[in-house]
Amino acid sequence: MLTAFARAFKTPDLRKKLLFTLGIIVVYRVGTHIPIPGVDYKNVQICIDDASQNTGLFGLVNMFSGGALLQITIFALGIMPYITASIILQLLTVVIPRLEALKKEGQSGTAKITQYTRYLTVALAILQGTGLVATARSGALFTSCPVANQIVPDQSIFVTITMVITMTAGTAVVMWLGELITDRGIGNGMSILMFISIAATFPSALWAIKQQGNLADGWIEFGTVIAVGLVMVGLVVFVEQAQRRIPVQYAKRMIGRRSYGGTSTYIPLKVNQAGIIPVIFASSLLYIPALIAQFAGGTSGWKTWIEQNLTKGDHPIYISTYFLLIVFFAFFYVAISFNPEEVADNMKKYGGFIPGIRAGRPTAEYLGYVLNRITWPGSLYLGLIALVPTMALVGFGANQNFPFGGTSILIIVGVGLETVKQIESQLQQRNYEGFLR
Repeated sequence: MLTAFARAFKTPDLRKKLLFTLGIIVVYRVGTHIPIPGVDYKNVQICIDDASQNTGLFGLVNMFSGGALLQITIFALGIMPYITASIILQLLTVVIPRLEALKKEGQSGTAKITQYTRYLTVALAILQGTGLVATARSGALFTSCPVANQIVPDQSIFVTITMVITMTAGTAVVMWLGELITDRGIGNGMSILMFISIAATFPSALWAIKQQGNLADGWIEFGTVIAVGLVMVGLVVFVEQAQRRIPVQYAKRMIGRRSYGGTSTYIPLKVNQAGIIPVIFASSLLYIPALIAQFAGGTSGWKTWIEQNLTKGDHPIYISTYFLLIVFFAFFYVAISFNPEEVADNMKKYGGFIPGIRAGRPTAEYLGYVLNRITWPGSLYLGLIALVPTMALVGFGANQNFPFGGTSILIIVGVGLETVKQIESQLQQRNYEGFLR
């Protein structure tokens, strides 16, 4: 692997892409430390130190922003508005015929959907930025901090609008940086920025575990977490690469004097066909009742029940609800992202068939049957991986954003594998051996 890295940097055009990507990453990380106007930076740091590892409802978004959310910087919203917009457009593509037609048009239709995603990202950034500013002004961003109400000293309308515009512009810049990496860098720009945001929180989270440990001044807990993390990375890589290959045979066709078809291929159905989307859906849905309860006044019974059962990561009701939601959304997302009937129709159109299965409806039923069977282990795997932060919460006293937790480790491994494959393909085009031998 080290030889492959050396060959990558020796190739002029590939070295230029790697250095350009590193430069964009540096710019992105610098932006996550520049506070927006209207925020008292000293009070923010006091509240962050006081909050320690308890990031509350905003922990997931803070992780995706690389710690910029709680510091209220220009990149505070990070890549989350774009991720949300992409998921919404992907879901709407199944529902709205116009978007489905654009998707089938090829590159021009994809460019149009990308443009819609940008517009929706800006709209979501305005909405989320307004919510973040309102939360910071009310002091609810750091509930236990004595100076939480003084984070935004000037609460005039002009300052509020300026803060929202700054964070929205920051989100647009992040989106632009991701597209620059995709066009001029090594590709997969948005995912790389997400990877960097999550990886940036690892050192501080690991060091916090060491400081909280009691065995050998915390080094035993630190080493145990590192070992568990390596085992989890190996497990996630194994499952993410696992797939069920359904053989497909194409019949021979004679056109003039030439013979076409007669080849054999396969349809790769991944065990984790849904990826990280079910975990994000389940986390977002669980945050909604807790967020409503936080801003609701009074001490009603429903608010007390939510605060006792749906806000603590180690509560049995929270754990079971989270797990069931992940399993449900795994089946839901696979159902809308993979259409067995469409695949069967395309195979029939080009003369393809699965050996032993008749073309048409029997093929669609067989694909649906296989997909349901492999989605069960995939969804259970996602649920178990996502519960790792809860086990760490009980075992080590860590926070719910445990560095080797489900969401973070899935994204880190998934993006890492995809990036390595992209670099490897470019190396192999130049007759070099890749990373994965």
